[in-house]
Amino acid sequence: MKTRFITIASCLAFCFLLLTAMNSIQDTETFEGVYDGHEDYGYNFIGVDEDMEEYTMTFQKMDESLIKSFDLKSDKLIGTMFSVTYSVNIEKEVDEDGYEDETEIYTILALKKL
Repeated sequence: MKTRFITIASCLAFCFLLLTAMNSIQDTETFEGVYDGHEDYGYNFIGVDEDMEEYTMTFQKMDESLIKSFDLKSDKLIGTMFSVTYSVNIEKEVDEDGYEDETEIYTILALKKL
């Protein structure tokens, strides 16, 4: 009886850890684009979709470790092609009237020059 309980508990713990790990992997995405500069609202990159049309991705935050390696606030890297790994988090805010507003925050987790 004890052995069966330990086996079931171990399987459940393993499944929980596996699902948690898969969820964190799914939370990141990768984007390839040309760096287009920094504005007050974020870091802009221009990508090309399947129809060969350009679109802009704006990232509001960047991981602290990347700030030292890539100075995206200067104009030196404008025009450089990057592979950007990022996450999207939803921040909820309540205004003075009590209404809840959701904002998607795009955070750069990794950068790689292409």
